[in-house]
Amino acid sequence: MKTLKILNIEFLETYKKQLSNSPDVIFQNMKKKKIHVDFFQFYHSLSSVYSSKIEGEDIDFDSYFKHKFMNVKFKADYTKKADDLYCAYEFILNNKLNAENIFETHKILSNHLLPSDQQGFIRNNLMFVLNENDEIEYVAPEPAILKSELEKLFADIEYLLKKELDSYEIFYFASLIHLVFVKIHPFQDGNGRTARLIEKWFLIEKLGKKAINIPSEKFYYLHLQDYYKNIKKLGLEYEDLNYKYAIDFLLMLANSMKA
Repeated sequence: MKTLKILNIEFLETYKKQLSNSPDVIFQNMKKKKIHVDFFQFYHSLSSVYSSKIEGEDIDFDSYFKHKFMNVKFKADYTKKADDLYCAYEFILNNKLNAENIFETHKILSNHLLPSDQQGFIRNNLMFVLNENDEIEYVAPEPAILKSELEKLFADIEYLLKKELDSYEIFYFASLIHLVFVKIHPFQDGNGRTARLIEKWFLIEKLGKKAINIPSEKFYYLHLQDYYKNIKKLGLEYEDLNYKYAIDFLLMLANSMKA
């Protein structure tokens, strides 16, 4: 494998040793749900709700299911952000994963999240992530390097999409793309939603559309403390991140298929 620009393959062997079975075996052994609505619409809904809930949105799957499939009416404010994210998941099912389309998905999912001049555009200001005590727990890269860092990530994604990967590599890199995108934190808001969507998009590109039913977003929500703790482990500032502490986060995607 050629030298990647920003994604680190150094910890792949450690990652493999932590899994009792290959991700492909786990994927093939996933229990299939009996659903009485469109397969893709159901899983778009599931992903949209739980990815929204991770960000603190007041939405539950039972209500959203009734909204999408039983024509039950709710106030528009209750469903609009999840609806935007649902549209973004529909978009990735029929469009290629590339830089241009990543910006387009952010524009779609941030329709009711950001003003129009920030939808699909990288930020031009400093960005800090605060914890529940209003303390800085992460300092994102400054605007001057955002574009170059994103270009490195997009170049790596393009390379990996063209290369034949085994199942360990597919799930390792899907998770790592998610993590690196979150750490670059290129947008004013919607970074987590976009990162989880790109992770699923990469899996769809590599495994086919059936990968839409991997319940990663729901798993992350049900293990929310671990999700954020594992992201935080890498360090306080972008320039000093240590990806040797990323293994616990990278394993979460594969473990989501066992749930």
